[in-house]
Amino acid sequence: MKKIAILNGPNLNRLGKREPDVYGDETLADLEAMLRADVANQEVELIFFQSNHEGALIDKIAELDDSNVDGLIFNPGAFTHTSVALHDALKSASLTNIEVHISNIYQREEFRQHSLTAPASLGVISGLGFNGYRLALRHLLAMS
Repeated sequence: MKKIAILNGPNLNRLGKREPDVYGDETLADLEAMLRADVANQEVELIFFQSNHEGALIDKIAELDDSNVDGLIFNPGAFTHTSVALHDALKSASLTNIEVHISNIYQREEFRQHSLTAPASLGVISGLGFNGYRLALRHLLAMS
């Protein structure tokens, strides 16, 4: 059975309430339900984790790496643009990681247009809403 982790960073617990014109009106629970439905008939375990705290995300990455997770979908939220520590955690892990952003970070404020975590990722999906998570999941499951 494949194990895929989905990590979400700061303020993503506020989806559905926070800036719906940017992030839509669906919630984090809606995202989890959608992804679970996508793999309902497959031998896949999804592990969800969200934190507003950088250290908790770093600890979770290490925990996932030590537990033989097959892939990681990670939306670091605002830490994307500020966290060398998250970059280092991703770089030191053997996890195949795809960075996902609900909004297109390259159409937003200038400070959001640079990702410190992207160089530690296999790829980045930005601006496709929740479908970005679906595409990342599909790609990770297709990898041998």
